[in-house]
Amino acid sequence: MPDIELGSPAPQIRAAAKHKHDWLILLPLLVIEAILLMTEPFRRLVIEDTMTDMNSAPLNTNSVLFWAVPILAIVLPFVVFLIHYFTRDDVHDFRPAIFGIISSVALTAMITDALKDTVGRPRPDLFWRSFPDGTGDFDPTTKDVICHGDKAVIKEGYKSFPSGHSSWSFAGLSYLSWYLAGKIRAFDRRSHIAKLCIIHFPLLLVAFVAISRVNDYWRHRHCQDVIAGALLGSVIAAFCYLQFFPYPNDMNGLNSSYPQLPQVEASFTGLNNGMESSESMDTLLSP
Repeated sequence: MPDIELGSPAPQIRAAAKHKHDWLILLPLLVIEAILLMTEPFRRLVIEDTMTDMNSAPLNTNSVLFWAVPILAIVLPFVVFLIHYFTRDDVHDFRPAIFGIISSVALTAMITDALKDTVGRPRPDLFWRSFPDGTGDFDPTTKDVICHGDKAVIKEGYKSFPSGHSSWSFAGLSYLSWYLAGKIRAFDRRSHIAKLCIIHFPLLLVAFVAISRVNDYWRHRHCQDVIAGALLGSVIAAFCYLQFFPYPNDMNGLNSSYPQLPQVEASFTGLNNGMESSESMDTLLSP
């Protein structure tokens, strides 16, 4: 029987090949997400009387810029996964951690944009998006708004529900909080307050993002959009984490429940064949 070289990259390569179909499933999700981003959202009838509720101050800048959301939701957890990987050298933990976070954010993004396009809820600043000059214009027959602003800005004006900033951030940072809870055994009932502080830090970041979405509009009328996005991202993050890892309070919370390769298991079985054979022979020869 040939010697088995432990620590060789072969098991890692075979592991990636074995689960390539899992990664390929993400491609249709990304394609669907791209299509949803280009899709024109449903436009509700907005008459002059209801426009008074959408006359909040024009939004100049976001407190949390759009490019900062992927950094918080994907890059930050990825850095934590890398630190854990180099600390423990555990590819069987790193791979499902990465796949889980990408699945969580991708699924959340797809469902969020599907809801945005279907619901078509106007943002609180729709008036200023539609009429940059401050002069309203409405159809004399249908009484619907006749927009004169930039088409791309107006398109985003009908994508208020649910909040994308909120759902994306909760999908990534809630997943990170679950991951940290399992790795540091936060629920081992040993009264480590520091552990609770660690797992709540991602939740503190995501709370800041969610609150910023409400504060960016001085009328605070669409806080339910933020709450819906938070619930959506949190639920998907929980499902994606538990797909690959046990509950954080599980005794095996440090380990991934992602299936190991049969070849890897056979390698360890082969290494123990001699010991098992000798034990079996001793059992047969014993009186």
